[in-house]
Amino acid sequence: MRHPFLLILAVYIAFANATELTFELPDNEKQCFYEDLEQGTKFDIDFQVIAGGNYDVDCFVTDPLNNMLYQERKKQYDSFSHTTTMKGVYKVCFSNEFSTFSHKTVYLDFRTVEDDRLMPDMNRATALTQMESACLSIHEILKVVSDSQTWYRLREAQDRIRAEDLRERVHFWSIGETIILFVVCIGQVLMLKSFFSEKKANLATST
Repeated sequence: MRHPFLLILAVYIAFANATELTFELPDNEKQCFYEDLEQGTKFDIDFQVIAGGNYDVDCFVTDPLNNMLYQERKKQYDSFSHTTTMKGVYKVCFSNEFSTFSHKTVYLDFRTVEDDRLMPDMNRATALTQMESACLSIHEILKVVSDSQTWYRLREAQDRIRAEDLRERVHFWSIGETIILFVVCIGQVLMLKSFFSEKKANLATST
């Protein structure tokens, strides 16, 4: 396995109606995830290929009746939002069937957005107090911070994988150069030795 830490990274982090996971998608294979949702539930999907091949993957989303809600081919990253019109199991699939040898590592963020208010009495007709407005602002800022942290984690994972690939290439290139250097040195020594052997043979025949 070229990147063993990616297997450790394949964990589920489920909280606040959100699921984040990173998984490996082998070549010529498809992997699907299922979520049972109520009618009128809004869900958001973000995905990004962080390693493998050209960093692209096929993705599609279907409803409980197997109607296609979203379908994109060879995408490096994308986002999709939808509000359910029926109760049932919704399916999110990623396909690497177009690739014959490249494994992919895909990050998926699945979030369901419920219409619950941050504070129970937000539906009242009166205006929000200064404290309530500050709480709402802090809540929105924290969501932005969380998204930014996720983006930086993905960039860090991509950069680390590329750095490890580059290190492996440099390592094997150095081994190849070392072998070539030894072969050239031995060849030069044998060639010089053959020159002196020929001169000694010529002198012996002349005498």
